[in-house]
Amino acid sequence: MRRKLVRSVTMRNNTENRRSAMRLVFAVGLVCAGICGAEAASPARFATDIVPILTKHGCNSGGCHGKATGRNGFKLSLFGFDPKFDYVSLVTEARGRRLFTSDPDRSLLLQKAVGRIPHGGGRRLERDSADYAVLRDWIRRGAVGPQAGDPVAVGITVFPKQQVLGTNVTQPLRVFAQFSNGVERNVTDRSVFEANDPQIAGVDEDGLVTTAAVGGQFAILVRYGDSIGVFQATVPFHPDQASGNLTASEAAGLSKIDGHLLLGWRRMGIRPSKDASDATFIRRATLDICGTLPTAKEITSYTSDRRQDKRARLIDRLLERDEYAGYFASKWSDILQNRGSGYSTRQQRAGTTLFSAWIRDSLAENKPYDKFVSEILTATGRQDQNPPTIWYRSVRTTPEYVESIAQAFLGVRIQCAQCHHHPAERWSQADYYSLAAVFARIGRKGGFADAEVPTDEIIYLKHEGQVVHPRSGEVMKPRPLGGPDFKLSRFDDPRRSLARWMTAPENPFFARTMANRMWGHFMGRGIIHPIDDARSTNPPSNPELLDELAREFVAGKYDVKHLIRVITNSAAYRLAAMPNDSNGDDVRNFARFYPRRMPAEVLLDGMSQVLDVPTVFPGGPGTFPSGTKAIDLPDENVAINFLDVFGRPARTSACECERTDAPALAQALELVGSKEIQRKLTAKEGFIEKLATNEISHTENVRNIFLRVMARPPRAEETKVAVQFLDGESDRGEAYRSLVWSLLATNEFLFNH
Repeated sequence: MRRKLVRSVTMRNNTENRRSAMRLVFAVGLVCAGICGAEAASPARFATDIVPILTKHGCNSGGCHGKATGRNGFKLSLFGFDPKFDYVSLVTEARGRRLFTSDPDRSLLLQKAVGRIPHGGGRRLERDSADYAVLRDWIRRGAVGPQAGDPVAVGITVFPKQQVLGTNVTQPLRVFAQFSNGVERNVTDRSVFEANDPQIAGVDEDGLVTTAAVGGQFAILVRYGDSIGVFQATVPFHPDQASGNLTASEAAGLSKIDGHLLLGWRRMGIRPSKDASDATFIRRATLDICGTLPTAKEITSYTSDRRQDKRARLIDRLLERDEYAGYFASKWSDILQNRGSGYSTRQQRAGTTLFSAWIRDSLAENKPYDKFVSEILTATGRQDQNPPTIWYRSVRTTPEYVESIAQAFLGVRIQCAQCHHHPAERWSQADYYSLAAVFARIGRKGGFADAEVPTDEIIYLKHEGQVVHPRSGEVMKPRPLGGPDFKLSRFDDPRRSLARWMTAPENPFFARTMANRMWGHFMGRGIIHPIDDARSTNPPSNPELLDELAREFVAGKYDVKHLIRVITNSAAYRLAAMPNDSNGDDVRNFARFYPRRMPAEVLLDGMSQVLDVPTVFPGGPGTFPSGTKAIDLPDENVAINFLDVFGRPARTSACECERTDAPALAQALELVGSKEIQRKLTAKEGFIEKLATNEISHTENVRNIFLRVMARPPRAEETKVAVQFLDGESDRGEAYRSLVWSLLATNEFLFNH
């Protein structure tokens, strides 16, 4: 009954219609409350009635009394996740002056809330509001606190759960809480609503969603107490072109991956861009798989190939090159925090290089991903003999264990749960410290301090070790996220149980996280984005696509190269970056290729390759062999300003967000004034000198330059302008230097597109 009534009130956003809709929906809620057995006249319970009111009006938010230090001597738990603590703070602290049961209206709680007494948070309630009446009645009845037998909310249902909406329309949301005593109650007026993308749609305090004049996908977070729900909606960019199904003939001619992509485009009412040119595709794939530019010979050979399967052949060739393992070893060294001894010393350590080499060798042999991760998690022994133990050099503390593992391998940001229940997900402090308990028996011995960082330790399993819940004092049992507790004897290593749980085919995080991470690497953004922030309030843009990628990865026995082949052979990866008239505003559904600036190391190596002058890395004689590439550096501890300016990460966390590609003024200045770039441009053995001294015509040189820099032949107009410029300069070497430098500074070179 309630579904039909609520669905019928979606309408255009005007004042009269909105009021009518809200009256109708609240009436439905009252009817449902009666049907479900709620007692309207029953006394308010602190945890399920009073705390939600405080949450609704922001009293326990992070910007008010819910922050770590409280506010003006009054502290509440963040979002009311600890009702017992809140009751003590509200009723017994400050000598009980906040409440007056004999005269509720004189209570400081109410007088400040309605603005009778100055309040830093301003007026939060009206005297004639329902929330004021509930608070007043609770105080009048003696301000009863949480009782052992009180029912608790065990979950909420948001209705509707999903919807396809038009632009500039409204959609009311209703929230029903299920309680431990079997009662279900309409708690819409006690719930908090937050939009994840206000540019597409907003939501007011009553749960009325209003879409804007643009298309896209959005989610509304709904919170009641410590229960969280989500409403997801799609606003097609072109509703007249949107549809929800593929015909049988369409589906039959597509791979499952491409079928999910096409279905996603249909839902959004967009059309994919045209396929990229051959020259663009070989440059894109070579950069993404090997971290290097294709040579002119490779480009010419590929563009002249007429075989239908040449893209697949190219991808296979790239995956067998040494550069593949080196490039992805650099990526995993970032995630696994394989860092040097710090910028204060700029010293290289054998352990860092050893771990980097182990990662590279694992990728070169195509070690299954589940084995790769398990060997790191369960590593024991000497760090100078068993390279995976070096992960424990940087990851040393309880927070580092939990947060690195959750973010790197499970795609979950659980940092918030260290201090309180996660405000936008189900993770509690118990989840956080139970995962930490897996590593409670990690022991360390031996080693020595190298610039205050222990080196060459022995990692072993201690006989004892425990993690205590900081709030309850309970000794936590080792448990994965979501439970249940591991069944362990005192002789078992909990890390092995974690590795088995994590790498099991049915694990809800492991394969999806890697599939999403690799999709994000090749497509510029994840299906869940950010790629390591999976939560109900950050849903995937195409859940069917992500599920299919994860299934493919598991079915392939965690073969990383197979996963790369699946992604790079997809319809999305071969699309041009140029938008068409339907997909220009879309940034989540991969109907075109999203250009992105090359990573710092790839960019520096690309310039070295174009100019035919390798980078000279500091570190003393013999530290780095001649010809070493930036992507082959074992850690971040190499003093190259160019890499720092262009976003090289410090490797202090498992988050890929440490690496940045945002534009900055310092980058422009580096392109102009970098001593390293100037050295490459003026080197006597470099490409510029060869151009200056050869006897080839300007026209042919310009063609060679464009193939080398842009991975394509020059257009007629470009050739004409370049040759005119070269003819007008008296210094041939300086002319070519200026031409090549100007091309290196263009977005076409700086970006992978």
